[in-house]
Amino acid sequence: MAFASVNYLSILIAAVAAWIFGGIYYTSLSKLWLAAQGKSLEQCQAEQAAKSGAAKVAPFILVFVGELIIGWVLYGILLHLNMFTLRTGIISGALCWFGFVLTTMTVNNAFCGRKPMLTVIDGGGWLGALVIIGAIVGWMGP
Repeated sequence: MAFASVNYLSILIAAVAAWIFGGIYYTSLSKLWLAAQGKSLEQCQAEQAAKSGAAKVAPFILVFVGELIIGWVLYGILLHLNMFTLRTGIISGALCWFGFVLTTMTVNNAFCGRKPMLTVIDGGGWLGALVIIGAIVGWMGP
């Protein structure tokens, strides 16, 4: 993919939108997510209190960087398909989620013995992120 032809603004906007979605999504499901982790609110608060400032923000930065990378990759997929449309972006995001993200999460969570609800919640979050990113990148085009 030629870096000069990439619409970096679309990737940045898509990553910001997905990051905001994730914040809203996980805030609204925080009690269910904690239960799926097998943790109480008090346990989570104690773990956070023991972390340094950088360790507290690192996961949020990693999510944003990951969403930038997802945006760049989805942009590349749409570029190779030569189909920058809202519909193609949504479909590509959903297919990438189903084929790569959901399958990987399911296997990893199964081997770690995590509750299936954790996969459902996290899977929903990543589905939303990939569909949002795909939609924005596809809609804004090259």
